[in-house]
Amino acid sequence: MTVKVRFAPSPTGKLHVGNVRTALVNWLFAKGQGGSFVLRIDDTDLARSTPEFEQGIEDDLTWLGLLWDERHNQSRRFDRYEEAAARLKASGRLYACYETSEELDRRRKVQLSRGLPPIYDRAALELTEAEKAAYEAEGRRPHWRFKLEGKRVAWEDLARGHAEVDTASMSDPVLIREDGLFLYTLPSVVDDIDMAITHIIRGEDHVTNTGAQIEIFEALGATVPGFAHMPLLVGADGAALSKRLGSLSISDMREQGYEPIAITSHLGKIGTSDALEVGASVQALGDSFAFSKMGRSPARYDTADLDRLNAQALHAMDYAVAQPRLAALDADLGQAFWEVVRPNLQKFADVVGLAAIVRGPVAPVIEDAAFAAAALEALPETVDETLWPTWTNAVKEKTGAKGKGLFMPLRLILTGQPHGPDMAAIAPMIGRERIVRRLKGETA
Repeated sequence: MTVKVRFAPSPTGKLHVGNVRTALVNWLFAKGQGGSFVLRIDDTDLARSTPEFEQGIEDDLTWLGLLWDERHNQSRRFDRYEEAAARLKASGRLYACYETSEELDRRRKVQLSRGLPPIYDRAALELTEAEKAAYEAEGRRPHWRFKLEGKRVAWEDLARGHAEVDTASMSDPVLIREDGLFLYTLPSVVDDIDMAITHIIRGEDHVTNTGAQIEIFEALGATVPGFAHMPLLVGADGAALSKRLGSLSISDMREQGYEPIAITSHLGKIGTSDALEVGASVQALGDSFAFSKMGRSPARYDTADLDRLNAQALHAMDYAVAQPRLAALDADLGQAFWEVVRPNLQKFADVVGLAAIVRGPVAPVIEDAAFAAAALEALPETVDETLWPTWTNAVKEKTGAKGKGLFMPLRLILTGQPHGPDMAAIAPMIGRERIVRRLKGETA
């Protein structure tokens, strides 16, 4: 069997890390086995779906390297959903209900007060044609429920192991609203059938829904796909992440300077037995992916881990990869410069400030004018790769300074910063003219 999976986001907002983790695990599972990945835009809610959000979804997935093999819009497939609904109605599995939301709410409260589970009592199945016509005459329009068989539905879950859901404990799910809008479940099942999806991979909050969906697959005479329900994301403190997802959109993270491989490595490895290290590529992440590595506990999303992986990705980045981005920032000072400064990068844009160390302007920090004057006197005429050891030894002899008392004042004068690149490597790049001016206290 060739693996085929799908990611079906709604274009009603930005993709956040929760969405993308689902897309990523689907992609990794498929690509690790030579399968295919389908992007299916769930835009059946025509009022809330926008072209801007749809384009944003494509842009985010492309930037992350999660390219799709097929792409579909559910809004172009209403005829197929109507056909499926007609089949379910004809077989008696989809039935019309006329209760208002207020009536249903009152009924649930009564059931709870009697110690009964608040599930739908199927009263609509007892309606006569005359009663239905009377409701229609009042202006009521039916919503349509799928009649569950009330049995134990079992499957072998790739992430959870053996799983069972008792559909007798569930309300018959609404598949079509009063206004005729299809809710998520029926279009999803129909598309999974038509597109030959082999595995449905999503969060464990969908486990209960799976019982109903399996019954719909069976009612439509289709082969039931495999399922995997992943543990959900929580914050570093163990609290639910859902309320903070709005601040963790992929587009915002891109603007904040995160590397795509850092994001995919982070989301692909948290909650697994793999070491939390940056991957060589997103395909390499797929090659090593396995549900057997995934734990049952919630996966902890910690931005400190992401920051570490982001720095790790930059520290390993080859000059050939970095060069176009350096040029775009007007910070391409050559391969030697890149190799000197990349160990100091947390975000790629940090390179702009590091380039300023070499070409200026830098406002030198001089805490001891006498020390600076002595350092100027000791500065060799020739500035090459031997500059730093030769110069620092000469300054040490003149001033008696050593250790941090020797190196820190020189770093502050030459770079204006207490931390940064290796001075032995960066000092020759600054050049003698700028070094002299900075030792004199001039911005250069």
